[in-house]
Amino acid sequence: MTIHHVQPRATDPVLTDIRRIFATGRTRSLDWRLTQLQGIERLCDEQESEIAEALAADLGRTPVEAWLGDVASTKAEAAFARKHLRKWVARRRVSLPMAQLPGRGWIQYDPLGVVLVIGPWNYPFYLLMAPVVAAVAAGNGVVIKPSELAPATSALVARLVPHYLDPEPIRVVEGDAQTTQDLLASGFDHAFFTGGTEIGRKIMAAAASTLTPVTLELGGKSPAIVTADADVDVTARRLAYTKLINSGQTCIAPDYVLADASVVDELVTKIVANIAEIRNAPSLPIVNERQFDRLTTLIVTTSGTVAAGGGSDRAGLRIEPTVIVDPSPDDPVMADEIFGPILPVMRVETVDAAVEFVNSRPKPLALYVFTKDLAAARDIIDRAPSGGAVVNHAMMHCLVPQLPFGGVGASGMGAYHGKWGFEALSHRRAVLAKPSRPDPSIVYPPYSSRALKIMRKMF
Repeated sequence: MTIHHVQPRATDPVLTDIRRIFATGRTRSLDWRLTQLQGIERLCDEQESEIAEALAADLGRTPVEAWLGDVASTKAEAAFARKHLRKWVARRRVSLPMAQLPGRGWIQYDPLGVVLVIGPWNYPFYLLMAPVVAAVAAGNGVVIKPSELAPATSALVARLVPHYLDPEPIRVVEGDAQTTQDLLASGFDHAFFTGGTEIGRKIMAAAASTLTPVTLELGGKSPAIVTADADVDVTARRLAYTKLINSGQTCIAPDYVLADASVVDELVTKIVANIAEIRNAPSLPIVNERQFDRLTTLIVTTSGTVAAGGGSDRAGLRIEPTVIVDPSPDDPVMADEIFGPILPVMRVETVDAAVEFVNSRPKPLALYVFTKDLAAARDIIDRAPSGGAVVNHAMMHCLVPQLPFGGVGASGMGAYHGKWGFEALSHRRAVLAKPSRPDPSIVYPPYSSRALKIMRKMF
């Protein structure tokens, strides 16, 4: 028999060491968890300028955009968890059926163990650290894997995290895609990934070999449905604003618009006007040449009318905010998630036609409905499944820690933020406590006919 020796991975000792620390119970205490959450808040407060510099180097962000998109949102998530954690960790008493009396039952939230957090490049601080908030709130050890496509932010996180968080059970591991695969092969208690759907499939496949549970925050083509009675001025302004945040490189950006035929022309005119007013809209570059070429190809190959923009600068990796009117449903721009500053607007004759169109495609991460009729909005939301939904705005649900954030179907698996993140990275453990007495003999075999009659009534 030939014995094959498996070479140990460079990442294995990291996980082994964190497991050893976790086994001591160090991360379980409420004080430890609160200290880590306070550390994340201090990190955001004290290092805002350095975080902004890293984001500028990686993505060309201004300090204001860095604060709004990454720093403020991360701090808010940590502060919310810190304020509510004592209540979240409390045992939940449950009532018992008569057959289990006397006794007590409760649910307790136990840490999973060691959690792997894999971050994306588009919001490389917030979408990396927000899951860390959930992980430490739940009392887990954590391995943080920043995106190699945001190298300045990755290096910053690796340098600063050990100064603000407990450096032994919380580690940062930098590296490329192979490093991520090596980490997954080590076998964590949970893996949390934020990124594209195709990479999400690879993460899930890699995690399957070690039966590692996963939370996948992915993407998809999030539609905006604009009804005939919508406030066109507000709708146009909010769609232009949210679409162009980070040059459209946001997983919950409105990907395309389905507008009632009676308002579509006015809506397009006002979206274009609002884009012109957002002076910094063209300022952020596309992340790399591959994505730049993909996006410019979507513009060149469309059968729709380019109502605004369409220009690009490959040397600077910049694409003008572009509005495409009535592309064919079969156009490449209508096939996959755009993830760039391109907004297709399609006219529909009825709300039913819009809902049918959305439901003919994979379930989106978000659905945005613009209408003055809240009952109509609820009806649309009920008929068109999505990970989340917003009425008369876009993307804002991501900033509400009281709401779960996550996808459905191809747009993701699992949810987090606030209590939902704490629960996602905890084990909801069922506990039943029984006294030694009474100990009725009828529940033990051999069973008499009388005992069975009593048991049938009890159970």
